[in-house]
Amino acid sequence: MSTDTRIKSVETIRTAALFDIVVDLNAPLEFGDGPLGRRVLYGAAGGSFEGPRLRGEVVAGGGDWALFRPDGTMLLDVRLTLRTDDGELVHMTYQGRWVIPADLRAEMADPATRRRIDPARYYFRTNPLFETGSTRYAWLNDVVAVGTGYLVDGGVAYHVEQVL
Repeated sequence: MSTDTRIKSVETIRTAALFDIVVDLNAPLEFGDGPLGRRVLYGAAGGSFEGPRLRGEVVAGGGDWALFRPDGTMLLDVRLTLRTDDGELVHMTYQGRWVIPADLRAEMADPATRRRIDPARYYFRTNPLFETGSTRYAWLNDVVAVGTGYLVDGGVAYHVEQVL
């Protein structure tokens, strides 16, 4: 039996808590059905984030230019500005997928029931990246992160982990 010497042992992916974030949302802007699906802008109205190494507020004005595919999956395209509690600005972007099983879609569409659905029943994952000119937070420029999302009153929230 031959062994391929190009295959190396790889370390198991480890993560550490980066922060929890809540993004307050404006009323959605519906672009309608286009050639790729239904486009909706969920504008950021504010919010907050807090973690072991940074905390602060979500600056109003960013948002999620979401695309709903014909199969019901939402493709996220998010750009946000974070302001740390000491006044530094961080540009945060992420894409992701929100897959809602067909049997949950009616419940998720109803504003009265959608926040009561256990997030374990759907797949809502993101891959945040960061950019800042701040020397204090320059370490964020090299962070790859993953997040898991869920709905909250008036917006959306994520638990974000740094990939070590």
